[in-house]
Amino acid sequence: MNAMRLRRLPVVGGIAASALVLLAASPAFAHVSVQPGQAEQGTYSTIAFKVPNEKDDASTVKLEVTLPADHPLTSVMAQPVPGWDVKLTKTKLAKPVESHGEKITEAVTKVTWSGGKIEPGTFQQFPLSVGELPHDTDQLVFKALQTYDDKEVVRWIEAPQEGQPEPENPAPVLKLVKPAEGSDSHGSGASGDTDSDSARNAEAEKAAAASDDGDSSDTTARVLGIVGIVVGAAGIAFGLLAGRRRNA
Repeated sequence: MNAMRLRRLPVVGGIAASALVLLAASPAFAHVSVQPGQAEQGTYSTIAFKVPNEKDDASTVKLEVTLPADHPLTSVMAQPVPGWDVKLTKTKLAKPVESHGEKITEAVTKVTWSGGKIEPGTFQQFPLSVGELPHDTDQLVFKALQTYDDKEVVRWIEAPQEGQPEPENPAPVLKLVKPAEGSDSHGSGASGDTDSDSARNAEAEKAAAASDDGDSSDTTARVLGIVGIVVGAAGIAFGLLAGRRRNA
């Protein structure tokens, strides 16, 4: 009996080792994410939801993204995605917010893309322009529902917790950081454009000055050349006249 058990041990060990190899070789579990994963507080930013198709026998046909109601975004615009329809759903805010001196009573709380298809082994990005990003939080959590054409719905709605392992179905998270010194709230680089204009004007003035200097130099050179020609001609005439007098 003991001999039979000893003979089975290598077999069992081999099976366990093979299972570990298969687990290590399996691909990482891809999920819906937001890219880039970081933006500046108080700015307007363009983000995109990256949606990989995780199934071998079905295609993704719809994506629903819920925007955080506790930090409403007063401006949400979707960039057209070829082959997909987009719907922005607005909701009345429990507490109005102010934006650029105006009181905002409703905001986009859900964006739905449908009508297209993400085939197995591919992914699609869905861009949004959003703002103004809040100042009073360091992240925004977007809950997403991914629907397949076999009717399965994957719910990416679990908010990751700092110091904890990644949940099974993590929600897309946009990290928010303090704005860089000198940046403007629109992220458009307006102050940089002003600086660029000033630099271009300075360069233009330098070029004009250089051109003026060049023109002055050319004029001086021409005058000196003419004077040289006149002096040279006078010298030749004087030499001929002196030669004639000697011959006479």
